[in-house]
Amino acid sequence: MRIALGSDHAGFDLKEMVRGWLQEDGHEVVDIGPATFDPTDDYPDYARLVAEAVARGEVERGLIVCSTGQGSCMAANKVRGVRAALCHDLFCARLSRQHNDANVLCLGSNVIGPGLAREVAELWLAEPFSDEAKHRRRVEKVNRIEGGGG
Repeated sequence: MRIALGSDHAGFDLKEMVRGWLQEDGHEVVDIGPATFDPTDDYPDYARLVAEAVARGEVERGLIVCSTGQGSCMAANKVRGVRAALCHDLFCARLSRQHNDANVLCLGSNVIGPGLAREVAELWLAEPFSDEAKHRRRVEKVNRIEGGGG
């Protein structure tokens, strides 16, 4: 799978670990950045770049790391076509894919340890959308909201 990966300064170290894990698992990683640690790197900048890559179809999924994951999730969800999910446990990771067809995963480096982060990311990437009628209907409703319709 082709995956866009990005972080702010607080998520940089975990992003680097995630990149290695994804490559070990055979994924093609598009590292949006940053390339080096810089305390002035802000989450909205990298969340937007990852989300836009997903929305344009350049990658199948995106993964963003900041200190809590909250800010990156909020920023990514501003991009039309993105359904970003903040997941710090396996249950939320599974259901964000099965029920919500999330296409961007947000992680908080100050909230989740590396071991669990790897488990969450691997499960999230492997989990398919259930495609049940009720979940398709709900995702379509979410998509209509971003288009301004009811």
